[in-house]
Amino acid sequence: MSKSCCNHQHAAPIKAVSKAVSDQSDHHHDSHCCDNAAPVSGCSATTPHEHSSRDVNESPGDEEPSRGSCHDQPCCSASISPAHEHEHEHEHQHEMPPADPLVTPAQGNSRHSWQVMGMDCPSCARKIETAVSRVNGVQQARVLFATEKLVVDLAPGLSPDPVTAAVLAAGFQLKGESAGNQAAGREQASQPTLMGNLFGKVLGSFFGKYWQPLSLAGLMLVAALLPSDIGQPLFTLATLWGLWPISRKAWALTKSGSPFAIETLMTVAALGALFLGETAEAAMVLLLFMLGEHLEAYAAGRARAGVTALMALVPDKALRIRTTAEGEVREEVGADELRPGDIIEIAPGARLPADARLLDALGAFDESALTGESIPVERNQGDKVPAGSLAADRVLRLAVVSEPGNNAIDRILHLIEEAESQRAPIERFIDRFSRWYTPAMMLIALLVVIVPPLAFGQSWDEWIYRGLALLLIGCPCALVISTPAAVTSALAAATRQGALIKGGAALERLAHIDTVAFDKTGTLTLGKPQLTELVSLNGQPEAELLALAAAIEQGSHHPLARAVVAQANAQELTLADARDLRALPGMGVEGRINGELWQLLAPSRVATLNAEQQILIGTLEQQGKTVVMLCQSSGDKTLPVALLALRDQIRPEAAAALQELNRLGLNSIMLTGDNPRAAEAIATELGMGWRAGLLPENKVEEIAKLASTRKVAMIGDGINDAPAMKRASIGIAMGGGTDVALETADAALTHNQLGGIAAMIRLSRAALANIHQNIALALGLKAIFLVTSLLGITGLWIAVLADTGATALVTANALRLLRKR
Repeated sequence: MSKSCCNHQHAAPIKAVSKAVSDQSDHHHDSHCCDNAAPVSGCSATTPHEHSSRDVNESPGDEEPSRGSCHDQPCCSASISPAHEHEHEHEHQHEMPPADPLVTPAQGNSRHSWQVMGMDCPSCARKIETAVSRVNGVQQARVLFATEKLVVDLAPGLSPDPVTAAVLAAGFQLKGESAGNQAAGREQASQPTLMGNLFGKVLGSFFGKYWQPLSLAGLMLVAALLPSDIGQPLFTLATLWGLWPISRKAWALTKSGSPFAIETLMTVAALGALFLGETAEAAMVLLLFMLGEHLEAYAAGRARAGVTALMALVPDKALRIRTTAEGEVREEVGADELRPGDIIEIAPGARLPADARLLDALGAFDESALTGESIPVERNQGDKVPAGSLAADRVLRLAVVSEPGNNAIDRILHLIEEAESQRAPIERFIDRFSRWYTPAMMLIALLVVIVPPLAFGQSWDEWIYRGLALLLIGCPCALVISTPAAVTSALAAATRQGALIKGGAALERLAHIDTVAFDKTGTLTLGKPQLTELVSLNGQPEAELLALAAAIEQGSHHPLARAVVAQANAQELTLADARDLRALPGMGVEGRINGELWQLLAPSRVATLNAEQQILIGTLEQQGKTVVMLCQSSGDKTLPVALLALRDQIRPEAAAALQELNRLGLNSIMLTGDNPRAAEAIATELGMGWRAGLLPENKVEEIAKLASTRKVAMIGDGINDAPAMKRASIGIAMGGGTDVALETADAALTHNQLGGIAAMIRLSRAALANIHQNIALALGLKAIFLVTSLLGITGLWIAVLADTGATALVTANALRLLRKR
């Protein structure tokens, strides 16, 4: 938009999760610039309203300014901080700050990243962070569990080798950077995992990743079938076989700064059981623990399946077309070698390796992986197509527009990684709780072991056994995984349905929403107005007047202009060649046709309207239409010759979506910069409250008023919606919104279906209920078996079965969220 349009409600939106840049400069983009004489913050206006098309004319995908250009505009200065160029906060006044956010590396520091192999749950991520943070020269270490990525900032001149060594020593493997050092490292890491001998390696290749529990179960089965004099030593051997990798990892974690890991508890319990001669029980404890670990790994893999599938959408190779003196040359190159401007060709059924603009006249693309919409989308020449889209029907040529690592898929992955630091308050509390809970339980178990025998002369064997059972009961696995398992499953389910929720904090806030505020244009409406009436005021034929209006609107990408031109084309009218086209900031547009000056103006800019014309304008605006006047200028006089009425179309699904929100017990209100009569007409049709004539700052004020007594979600798609979205309890961006709106929002729809709002809220409520159920299951089972273990009713293997069972129940309960619709 023109920089002179300082009060525009929306800058032209950008397609979902894409960051397209328009290279065209329209000759009158602000020809229908907003020009409210005074903002109206209530449901009606006391000041006569001027023509404002900013809320009916913003069509998703019409204009695509770069993010940087948005920050340069005066209309954004009060809305968007330049900090959005790099990172954006999601904190609200009522929210605790996120834990350890990933920040931009300091000047001179180098950033390195790897893929981490072998993480089963978020607690593994914290163990790796602890180990890496102890390495000299590490300025920042973060593990992004959702995408299995380790990000490390190192001081200038330092090698990443000590980082890889620290991770490998902690019992995990790395893939990606520093490959030369990792080969040896992986071999070193594999030795303790495979027991450091050839037999273990053979078993590993034969049984795959389940060889440890399978081999342990086999030894236990043989020991159980043999006579006790042979079976007892075999159970001891089975215990040592199962204990070896666990104790090695416990020692590695202790050295790396995590002494109270679950591996430590299992090692102490197994050794204690061996000391007491309970060899069969010790082996069973280790087997159940291994099964629990694999269950956690399965749950984590299921929850990350959506992210993994997303990462696989971008192909590694691309067919690039180069023009040489000899003609066209086709060459297969790596996707990371593509640069903006490169011409690529994709075959039917192939996916785009980068964001690109279509060079052919027409093409169909399956974008379901990004938007959730299963029907292929028709794209015209010049349209931008996001990476990961699948060519549906023909060989197509496109021009690359994204840099490596900055395509649509990369940006979605970045949002998912960013969500890692936006953990739910309840998750942060449980994380802090578990840090002192485990050592506290170890201390209590020690007291249970020594106090009764020393103070009351009880049997040492009996109370050592009960202390070990208490130690296993105190394992916090089920409690620790209760929240992240539910959150990860819910986020994966949302992504599968075309919604991005930025972390557990946003998910939890979304569950508490009781009021939903909507922007109008591009949110409740399609943002594609249509010409509904053309009234001749001077007796001239309507077709001639339409041709004159369309002539001075030709070439404009503005939605109102396009609606006028589209109607003229539909009637197959011949358009004159307009000269001296010029935008009139805050007023309209003008141009000369056959030497005469013609203007399209807002009614408020035409001083010569008579009473009958004003009544007609008022009637049309009450019907929810926007009125534009076609005028002929002669000297100082502006003579209105035609009245054009346009109306944006309400989204077909809007009424049903609002009814669904109402059934969920939510109130809905529309906040718009359009004139009150048009706003009232649309709000009445949809059965919702409304506020009209609002500038961006007025929207913020309205949200602040609502937020004083309610939990408000703000739904929008434009740059100027961003401040209100930020002020709300949670901001949700529509799929056709601008980059700034998408980045400011706590959640985003990758499609433009309003029904996704209710689906997100239902999912968030289900996730919160799931978290509460998980915590109750984890703590309830622990409380029951804590008492029975102290009373000697239940033993070691029942204790670990209870813990593993609790983990299994919590995980299974969390995985139910993946099936939510």
